[in-house]
Amino acid sequence: MGRARQAGAPAVDATADRFRRAAPTVCAVFGIVLLALFIADVPLARLAHQSLNANGGSAPVWASAGLAIPGFVLAWRRPDNPLGWLMLSGAFFLALSEDASYYSVADYGLRHGDLPLGGVALLAQPGWAPAIVLLGVLVLLFPDGRPPSSRWRWLAWAFLAVGALWTAGTVVITVGALLDHRTQVDSGGNLLLLSGTNPAAGWWNVLQVMFFPLLTACWLASLAGQALSYRRSSGVRRQQLKWLLAGSAGALVGTGFAAAGGVLGLAWATGFVAVGAIAFLPVSIGVAVLRYRLFDIDRVISRTVAYAIVTGLLVGVYAGLVLLATQVFRFHSSVAVAVSTLAAAALFAPVRRWVQRVVDRRFNRARYDAERTVAAFAARLKDSVDLDSVRDDLASTVLRALEPEHLSVRVSYRS
Repeated sequence: MGRARQAGAPAVDATADRFRRAAPTVCAVFGIVLLALFIADVPLARLAHQSLNANGGSAPVWASAGLAIPGFVLAWRRPDNPLGWLMLSGAFFLALSEDASYYSVADYGLRHGDLPLGGVALLAQPGWAPAIVLLGVLVLLFPDGRPPSSRWRWLAWAFLAVGALWTAGTVVITVGALLDHRTQVDSGGNLLLLSGTNPAAGWWNVLQVMFFPLLTACWLASLAGQALSYRRSSGVRRQQLKWLLAGSAGALVGTGFAAAGGVLGLAWATGFVAVGAIAFLPVSIGVAVLRYRLFDIDRVISRTVAYAIVTGLLVGVYAGLVLLATQVFRFHSSVAVAVSTLAAAALFAPVRRWVQRVVDRRFNRARYDAERTVAAFAARLKDSVDLDSVRDDLASTVLRALEPEHLSVRVSYRS
């Protein structure tokens, strides 16, 4: 067994070395294909008489670019890490689905099936589902291409099984619809038989009802696995997991806002928010894996939470003052608005400082401890007269507050 493993090791190394050499070429091919799919959106959108910013009320076509760009950078810089290739694959499926949606609308929605390759477009249109599955696998395999532990490998297979089952079902239903000439589509290019409510679809409706809950359960399990591993991690690994969890939170919040905008009829806002929501996760993963400004995550989280709290407090104060002035004191509405605006502006700086200190104490402990250390040093400096003790105290304060690799203090005496 030992000789077999030793004999197989050079072959594995040679395969990995060949892949590393071929990775730039593969990455360039991915980039060219994705760029072609993005460019094709322009004529296809005109053909379907739809806007580039929103495809049938869904996310804009640029949403896949938020996945493609971080994936390209990560695959180019870290070809041995599968996360970049997963991002590129997900971007490919999303871009292909976007193009297919426009073409399906143009062919079966406007021209009654007169265009060539309409069936191929119908088969490719559900490509958004494999993209969502790959994003879930991406979270599970973060940051080095392996699950948090061997006990979570079953989840990767569960993700792939759910995606493969749903994709196979769409192929079967779509082929049957093409043979029976039941190719009606909605404004997003989705085959109506795949809606999950058409009685003619039969068994597919049951599978459609099961798909999204199962996929959501797998997503939540992936995040839970990473959250559990966060408690056991430290150092660089913990900072990487902070980026992942922050990106996931941003994506969830952005998706919620996008959904709310769609309900309120703000399609233009929904599109831009959806792009940001989709880009949150891959960008945070790219930063974490490449370790670019990795330790800035504490500042990002603390500033985001602080400004969100300050915004909420000032909006509440502003609304309360306006209601108080107009409903209780019966001031004119313009006067009430002006006074409330000035009061909110005056409160901004002190409220921000107070909230930032509270938030830093919880989310950015290093900065909070550094500020306390400097403040304590300043207090001790008032009563110090011995220059040697001041020098030593200064050195220890800088070491605790800034943690530099090297420190030297130069003292010059003047007569």
